[in-house]
Amino acid sequence: MAMIAHKCPNVRVTVVDINPDRIAAWNSDALPIFEPGLDEIVKAARGKNLFFSTDVDGAIRDSEIIFMSVNTPTKTYGVGAGRAADMTYVERCSRRIAEVATSSKIIVEKSTIPVKTAEAIQAVLSANANGVRFQVLSNPEFLAEGTAVGDLQNPDRVLIGGEETDEGRRAVATLADIYAQWIPRDRILTTNLWSSELSKLVANAFLAQRISSINTISALCEKTGADVDEVAHAIGKDSRIGPKFLKASIGFGGSCFQKDILNLVYLCHHFGLPEVADYWEQVVTMNNWQRRRFAARIVSTLFNTVAGKRIAVYGFAFKKDTNDTRESSAIAICRDLLEERAYLAIHDPKVPAEQIYHDLGQPAKLADGSPNPLITIESDPYAAADQAHAIAVMTEWDAFKELDYERIFAGMMKPAFLFDGRNILDIRKLREIGFTAFGIGK
Repeated sequence: MAMIAHKCPNVRVTVVDINPDRIAAWNSDALPIFEPGLDEIVKAARGKNLFFSTDVDGAIRDSEIIFMSVNTPTKTYGVGAGRAADMTYVERCSRRIAEVATSSKIIVEKSTIPVKTAEAIQAVLSANANGVRFQVLSNPEFLAEGTAVGDLQNPDRVLIGGEETDEGRRAVATLADIYAQWIPRDRILTTNLWSSELSKLVANAFLAQRISSINTISALCEKTGADVDEVAHAIGKDSRIGPKFLKASIGFGGSCFQKDILNLVYLCHHFGLPEVADYWEQVVTMNNWQRRRFAARIVSTLFNTVAGKRIAVYGFAFKKDTNDTRESSAIAICRDLLEERAYLAIHDPKVPAEQIYHDLGQPAKLADGSPNPLITIESDPYAAADQAHAIAVMTEWDAFKELDYERIFAGMMKPAFLFDGRNILDIRKLREIGFTAFGIGK
């Protein structure tokens, strides 16, 4: 919405939420999420044609187009628990729009949703519309956190799905005209609703599949003496394969990949395709296995015990250039290490301490008011590594490449171990310094 306001000064954009604290944060100098370049775009448009408000009903009444961007988490209960998307918030939002709207609207699905959601939204709207007409479009987002601003400014494609009726085609054209103010027309793709909805799930599934695939090969490389980066480079030169998403690591995270694959798995089961469901579910299985394998390697290398040992954790966000920790591999690995009674000193340049404690299910302080001895949050990476037995690199922050590892080594317990879960450091140089160092697939 900030990018639309930035690129389309003739369009008034109002972002609404029922959470007043969240809206206050968007109206402040400290935005609630970190994304390179976002501050400048928001501040340039805010108060001109970009507004943040808690007046949900007023925004519904005044708008011509409504982007529905509510949360669609994986269900934790009932039919489809652990796989299907929870559509509670989508339905509530649809009912509120129908209840409040006094003129015709175009409703745009922005949330990641299962196929046929537009049908459900249309049914709720039509049944409660009081004579108002609605057109529902699907406009999935393909940006990546950490590079979102650039992705929005110069996207590979914009996908818009709509009903194959005269009204549906007019609605699609209206939304396409907005994007066309800065995106070439040949990158604006139009499909039917169901193709658009499915494309988002399939795109994320294919990307996650590539990560899990190269991660399985990383395990084989460690057994055979091959280097997974060299293997990935070699196969990536094949034009049929390409080099992207072939970086071996401790696994993918974020709000979309796992959720979308599990949603796809649920849909395949629902439509009687168990073999297809099993195929895609294996992508998530391999991702979880890679995380457990990394934690197990730390334990086995540190003489089969990390109990009472200080381990410096570099990075907690699921990827660099974001403060998002949703489904971060660091969470699963840290939990495994805590179960082994390790003491963790965690440093991430953007994730706040309270978020780390929350994600790990640990209190910042014990009942007697003393600090939690199991977890220390350090603002300085050198302090995190001081007197540590090992360092585990969990996020590929560029700053970690620039650290003085000779200084770090001098302050650590000996032997000093380093486990690079993102393959961003020079393992050979680390070993020359004196580290017992390991990468993924090396």
